[in-house]
Amino acid sequence: MVSRKNINTLLASAVVATMAGGIGGAHAMGSDQEKCYGVVKAGANDCGNAAKTHACAGHAKTDADGGEWLGLPKGTCEKLVGGSTSPIEAKAKDAAEEVKDPAE
Repeated sequence: MVSRKNINTLLASAVVATMAGGIGGAHAMGSDQEKCYGVVKAGANDCGNAAKTHACAGHAKTDADGGEWLGLPKGTCEKLVGGSTSPIEAKAKDAAEEVKDPAE
């Protein structure tokens, strides 16, 4: 017979594995997707940015930052207002300058 403690441990492990799989999947893009810059809401980017000021999902500081991207189905990005399949340099550069250390 399986004890209640073993069942709870198995359930907790399944929840953790599911969460870890979801986090890893957020960064993987299929061949049917493309990076779409300039349409991200603050804190909702998929991965690092064009200015390389961070390498993590969820770190976009402002809405519609031209250096932040989302993975979208191919052909969708160009249909969105402000969407671009390449970084929008002016906004990406401004965001990078905001992050710089004032001591530099």
